[in-house]
Amino acid sequence: MLNQHRLPCVFRSGELPITNYISNFQSLFEECEPSVLSFIPEENRFSRLRKEAEALISRFPNPAKRPALFGMFVGVKDIFHVDGFITQAGSRLPSQDLQGNEAESVTKLKNAGALIMGKTVTTEFAYFTPGPTRNPHNHEHTPGGSSSGSAAAVGAGLCKLTLGTQTIGSIIRPAAFCGVVGVKPTYERISRAGVIPLSPSFDHIGFFTPNVTTTKLVAPSLYKDWNDLISLDRKPTLGIPDGAYINSASDYALDCFNTICDSLADAGYELRRVQVMDDYQEIRARHDVIMSAEAARVHEQWFNKYGNLYSSKFTELIHRGKSITNSQLQSALSTRNKFREEMTQTMNDNNIDLWISPPTIGPAPKGLDSTGDPVMNLPWTQIGFPAINLPAGKDQDGLPMGFQIIGKWNKDEALLAWAEDLEKVVSHL
Repeated sequence: MLNQHRLPCVFRSGELPITNYISNFQSLFEECEPSVLSFIPEENRFSRLRKEAEALISRFPNPAKRPALFGMFVGVKDIFHVDGFITQAGSRLPSQDLQGNEAESVTKLKNAGALIMGKTVTTEFAYFTPGPTRNPHNHEHTPGGSSSGSAAAVGAGLCKLTLGTQTIGSIIRPAAFCGVVGVKPTYERISRAGVIPLSPSFDHIGFFTPNVTTTKLVAPSLYKDWNDLISLDRKPTLGIPDGAYINSASDYALDCFNTICDSLADAGYELRRVQVMDDYQEIRARHDVIMSAEAARVHEQWFNKYGNLYSSKFTELIHRGKSITNSQLQSALSTRNKFREEMTQTMNDNNIDLWISPPTIGPAPKGLDSTGDPVMNLPWTQIGFPAINLPAGKDQDGLPMGFQIIGKWNKDEALLAWAEDLEKVVSHL
């Protein structure tokens, strides 16, 4: 697949004219995309891109003044509103009922010089009913969900950057399945404005890239109050969350994780095992209470009008949410806040900078009817801590494996800085 590593640099300098690149890239896209199905179909995609590229060049004729993401192609999950595009959200609802103002995250990327490659496939309303997207490493396997198209597009080399969301595990899990970097920021560090919600208390706006270098290039354009001045001159202390949570992973995933831990120890990292989340089943149940209750409230008017157009999975979610009272929801949210405080205190008490764990219970499952189990991502989404997946080798069938790293609340800059060094270790596995 195409190596896009240097594209922003050569586009900004003018070394490679964007319009020339688009013409060459079109044939690769048309060869690859029909087997991956990561994008929503669009007529005249490349003639539109040429016009937008020409307008971008006119807007920034001086290479020295071109913004950081000048000419970078971006795929946008189809629950984000984008000017000039229809939002369908992977659903059968009338599209005119789903439209809204352009997502703030999309506008920020455009202002940084990015070009919108198109909308990427999502599961229905970012829940579990899958779309047509296939895993770029094996088309018989799921790419994950709900940001399936966004992860697969980067994994297939069709985009250097895509936007996604995570309400349980919809960034980290598909990133691991598709062999790419996936970033779930601290809750609300990237604006949720202009994105159709699933569960507002859990929805995170994040993104996918091929490597951490690109991640760090993109982050200042997306994050609120990004601090580029953070400098870390030591290795982080890594915490392993022992107990029911980590034991949710398969034996194979744990074997791979332990191999990574051994490599990190050999590279000079200090690892500390800490018993946490003994009430993990209660944590999972609480997540479902909050998510289903909020989803039912978000979709109340649409469901009352178009209930017959929802999938059975989403219909079940809404009915479950309707049975939850406001008092039960507020109690679950309050307990979630205590859980966040407890995990923060545990990190401080044990001098842990980052948690590490498997990002999934194993490699991408075979079949396209399921998007896989998000259980390894759920607690970090619930408490809103920043997380990143790093590609970490492949299994015997050539399917990617990953490595999940979780930082402290609002310490995304440190997480990405340390991830760049951690990537050097795990990328060789």
